[in-house]
Amino acid sequence: MSDFLPGLEGVPATKSAISYIDGEKGILSYRGYPLETLAANSSFEESTLLLLNGELPTQKALDDFKQELRQNYRIKYHIREMMRHFPHDGHPMDMLQTAVSSLGMFYPGTECLTGADSCEDLDYVRNMTVNIIAQMAPLVAMWEHIRYGWDPIQPRSDLSVAENLLYMFTGKEPDPLMAKIMDVCLILHAEHTLNASTFAALVAGSTLASPYSVISAAIGTLSGPLHGGANQRVVGMLQEIGSPDNVEAWVDAKLKNKEVIWGMGHREYKVKDPRATILHKLVEKLVEERGGALDDMFETALKLEEVCADRLGHKGVYPNVDFYSGILYSEMGIPEDQFTALFAVARSAGWLAHWREQIANNRIYRPTQIYVGSEMRDYVPINERS
Repeated sequence: MSDFLPGLEGVPATKSAISYIDGEKGILSYRGYPLETLAANSSFEESTLLLLNGELPTQKALDDFKQELRQNYRIKYHIREMMRHFPHDGHPMDMLQTAVSSLGMFYPGTECLTGADSCEDLDYVRNMTVNIIAQMAPLVAMWEHIRYGWDPIQPRSDLSVAENLLYMFTGKEPDPLMAKIMDVCLILHAEHTLNASTFAALVAGSTLASPYSVISAAIGTLSGPLHGGANQRVVGMLQEIGSPDNVEAWVDAKLKNKEVIWGMGHREYKVKDPRATILHKLVEKLVEERGGALDDMFETALKLEEVCADRLGHKGVYPNVDFYSGILYSEMGIPEDQFTALFAVARSAGWLAHWREQIANNRIYRPTQIYVGSEMRDYVPINERS
């Protein structure tokens, strides 16, 4: 039997053509296209089609996909009424997992997932994919209003996913630069090989569970602070530090006590996360657009990155995607507890790409274990036990 590797680190669990990471060189690509190229030239909708289908779409295919998404932004009122009864202090990730799971009751249709080795109903697969991706962002934005007792803002079918998300949060015409930044953030978070939440999606998908259950399982996994929940922790950490002048002493105290520095380090990357590099540049662009004045949080983040590079760079610990994403979301006026839900909105593209890949050549996951318990022993009646 093979040696046990905690966390299955380095153990191949599937074959995939969707994305690729080279952690030594800081490379991430979607279907062979460098992430930097997609962030500079693509859109979330186009990158999603690339992830789903394997190739960049034609203009007509992209236009048709955008139209399908926009026609499915609206959420049935039953879902909205159900959300009104959720605890108003409930975390957005708990709301999102519950709401997405319930979608399967209001948008039924799992006829092709009945025990066959694969699903060949391409219309079913496409319809479920479009419906889930279209409705993730509206659900998140609706909760921002419903939890405070307000009616949610209705989506607009003339806006992109990123634009509509910001519009439904604020009720205002989205600022073009902010909409572009949000669009890039969605691209960057859309896919990242076999991370914990994607693996959860594969395991659920391999049982031929409905895609709503698959995405619900992935959302629950993403919610943990060691996965998607870290971006919320970063902003709190920067607020705790308070000022660039406090960074060195704060870092040294954390390292001395062997405590976590949120947003630093990644299992895959030994250099700066390429997504963090792109987000860093977006923050700089935003600063430039606003006349060059640095926000205190950004100044603190820059100093923290500098100090951590000095203290931890030799260990391959550098900023990951969570380090700068929270700063940008804060600038958009999005509450900290919604950050991970935005991560889920983007990652739904990657989860569904992997779900489609899984069910196309399905085999249920059933890993083994190394038993370390007791040998076979006799049952002792309760009155004879000491």
